[in-house]
Amino acid sequence: MDAQNVTLNNGVEMPILGFGVYQVPPEDTQRVVEDALEVGYRSLDTAAAYFNEDAVGRAIKASGIPRDELFITTKLWISDAGDEGARVGFERSLGKLGLDHLDLYLIHQPFGDTYGSWRTMEKLLAEGLTRAIGVSNFYPDRLVDLVEHNEVVPAINQIETHPFFQRADYQELLASLGVRIESWGPFAEGRNNLFTDPVLSEIARAHDATVGQVVLRWLVQRGVVVIPKSVRRERMEENFAAADLELTDADVAAIAALDTGASLFIDHTDPEAVRMLSGMAITD
Repeated sequence: MDAQNVTLNNGVEMPILGFGVYQVPPEDTQRVVEDALEVGYRSLDTAAAYFNEDAVGRAIKASGIPRDELFITTKLWISDAGDEGARVGFERSLGKLGLDHLDLYLIHQPFGDTYGSWRTMEKLLAEGLTRAIGVSNFYPDRLVDLVEHNEVVPAINQIETHPFFQRADYQELLASLGVRIESWGPFAEGRNNLFTDPVLSEIARAHDATVGQVVLRWLVQRGVVVIPKSVRRERMEENFAAADLELTDADVAAIAALDTGASLFIDHTDPEAVRMLSGMAITD
């Protein structure tokens, strides 16, 4: 099965269903990513702050898959923010991945010298070292501010998006700016008993599917790029097959009613959260 692609605002195509490695231990990452590539995933999402870029790189090399068939994303951490730091961070990540270019490079958090970082990322884009640039965890005010005062509009904003925090209004705003929404935490890490939720479970039974497949298909039908993580091959296969589902309007309406309108993880507008994240340095 070929993964469905979306077209980013600069014409670059990206698989709408990819594979993430957040919280995958570095010692397990190569095996896990090799499994994901064998299952059929071609989009991989990592970050400097995950400390597993080198293992992702080894898996890419071991797979033998042509580079132009892969879509690789990584992210710049706060401690590398700024004009000079962003290039250092980018080159470090590229070296760990063992690649000569990225497909997508994101500012991981909306803190520190994001404007200096963005200026450097615009240069990296112009130099062909990355095919697209974007952001992660930017709330509407920071995203609009970045768009208004820079030349390149972010291709992606990767944000918490799941049935309990659906971001529908924000998705409309992003679309109006030409920014594609990408979901992290699509399963809410199982919070709010997502995998046994009665509404999601009923929809899953009606489609002879799993709750996880229903959630992924719901996101894909909304045009949301999504990067589920699993360390189990059978779950990877299950998630990858979600593209075969088709939810009804009634299903979508039932899921819409689950939205709480609030994060289950972190409020990026909370001063204590800003201090906590800003105090985390990436070191070799």
